[in-house]
Amino acid sequence: MNLLGIDYGKKRIGLAWVQTGLDVVLPYGLVEGLEELVKLIKKEKIDKVVLGLPLGLSGEENDNTRRVRAVAEKLKEQIDLPVEFVDERFSSAQADNMGGEASRDEKAAMVILQNYLDMIK
Repeated sequence: MNLLGIDYGKKRIGLAWVQTGLDVVLPYGLVEGLEELVKLIKKEKIDKVVLGLPLGLSGEENDNTRRVRAVAEKLKEQIDLPVEFVDERFSSAQADNMGGEASRDEKAAMVILQNYLDMIK
């Protein structure tokens, strides 16, 4: 199963990918908007989308949370795939501590996707 992790920022959308069974989360680039994201999902035969959910520090929903939930609804209208949410609190901080050449947004998506894998194990 091909899973796509998404860190949906206001400026950039960071992506990470994993094939279950291999369980090695890899950076997968950046896209600019929803249209480009939908094209990539269809082209790459993604089976499930894992979207980071930006909650407040104490777990409350905020304007950013509502923005990402609205994006998820628009995404679901265009793809016939399951979309799962993962709490993305501290993913950017974890991304900043990772080495490698990937962008901060890709690394945050990698953290989100790894957290999802850890949850379903």
